[in-house]
Amino acid sequence: MSGVRRVAMLSLHTSPLEQPGAGDAGGMNVYVRSTALELAGVGIDVEIFTRDAGEGRPSREVLDDGVVVHHLEAGPRRRVPKETLPGLTDTFADAFTDVADLLADGHFDVLHSHYWVSGTVGLTLSREMNLPLVHSMHTMAKVKNLRMKTLASPEPADRIAGEQDIVDGAARLIANTTTEASELVSLYGAVPDRIDVVAPGVDLATFHPGDRGAARAGLAVPPGQFHVVFAGRIQKLKGPQVLVAAAAELRRRRPDIPLAVSILGSGSGSEALALQPVIDHAGLTDAVRLYPPVTATHLAQWFRSADAVVMPSFSESFGLVALEAQACGTPVIAANVGGLPQAISDGRSGLLVHGHSARRWADALERLHDDAGLRETLARGAATHALAFGWQRTALLTAQSYRTAVDRFPTAAAH
Repeated sequence: MSGVRRVAMLSLHTSPLEQPGAGDAGGMNVYVRSTALELAGVGIDVEIFTRDAGEGRPSREVLDDGVVVHHLEAGPRRRVPKETLPGLTDTFADAFTDVADLLADGHFDVLHSHYWVSGTVGLTLSREMNLPLVHSMHTMAKVKNLRMKTLASPEPADRIAGEQDIVDGAARLIANTTTEASELVSLYGAVPDRIDVVAPGVDLATFHPGDRGAARAGLAVPPGQFHVVFAGRIQKLKGPQVLVAAAAELRRRRPDIPLAVSILGSGSGSEALALQPVIDHAGLTDAVRLYPPVTATHLAQWFRSADAVVMPSFSESFGLVALEAQACGTPVIAANVGGLPQAISDGRSGLLVHGHSARRWADALERLHDDAGLRETLARGAATHALAFGWQRTALLTAQSYRTAVDRFPTAAAH
C-alpha cells in the first residue's frame, strides 16, 4: 500500500483559523483544523489552502509542526457571500498553483477538498496536477432542499451540478455518517465502494466534565435556573427560532419553571436570522439572552453550566456541537435529522425530537426539567458516549482513505 506523506487541503469559503459560530465558520472549521493537526501527528504533513478574506492574516501561517495555512488572494480581500464564491474558483485554482510551484520539497500525494466550492477547485487541480481528489461534502444541496422546503429558497442549480461533478470525479468521498453515505448514493448516484465513512471527533482535552456549579458561577447563571444553551450560527437551518418558540410554549404551560436560555452565535451572510425581534415578540427578553461566539475553552464552560444543550437543526451532516456538549457531561436535545441520531444516543446521552413543533420541543424540555434522575443518567451517558469519538481516530481513518485513493488512482505509479 502506498505511503501518503503530504496533503493539500482545500477550504475555499472559510479559514480553519476563524472563530466557529461567526460568519460562515462552524463545525467544518473545527473539522479541518483538528483533522489536520492529528494527521500531522501520525506523520502526514498538511498544507491548508483558504481564501484571504482581508482579516490581516499573513499569507502563510504555521499552525503547528506539519500544518501550514495559506491565505490565497482570490477575489476581494474581504468577506463575500457564499453565493459569489463559485465565480472565484478559477482564480483560487490559479493562486493555489502559484503557491504550490514555490513550495520547496516536491509534490503532494493527494488533494482533500471540503465543501462543494472547494471540490470544484479540487477537480480542476486533480486533472492539472494528476493527483487523486478526496472530498468531504459536509452539507449537500439536495439534502438541504428536501429538509428546508418551507424555510429557505432552494439551493441553486449550479451547486447541485457542481456536487454531482464532484461525486462523479473524486477518487474518494468521505461521509461523516452512514446516513450521509446513503444520501450520496440515493441522491447523487455515488458508487458505494468509493465512499469512506469517517466520523468527526471531539477535543477531549478541552471538552470534558467539570464543576457545574463553578461554571454557572463564572457565567453568572443562578444555581436554581433551568439553563438551556444553544451554540451555532444564527440562521433558520440551525433552528434557534424553534428553541425560542419552545421556550415561549414552556413558559405558557409551566410558568413555575425558572427558565434561562443562552444562545451563542452570530448571523451568516444572506442566511442570517434576526433573532432578537423574535425573542421580543415572544415576551422572552428576561429569559432568552444572545451572546457572541466564544472560544472553545469558554464554550466548554457554557456547556458545563447547562442542564441541556439544544440542537433543533433542520439539517446536520453530523453535529459537532452535540459531541462537544456530551463530552462536557451535558445531555443534548437534538432534532432527529441527518447525522444527529448517530452523534447522540437517544435515551442514553440525550433525547431526539421528531419534527420542529414548539409543542414537541417544549415537551422534551419539560421532561428533562421534571426528571432529575433522567438528567443525571443522561449526563453520565453523555460523557461516556463522547469518549468513543476522538480526532486521532478521525485522522487515522482519513489517512486510510488517502492511501486507498492513491492506490486506486490510475496514474498512481507516476507519483
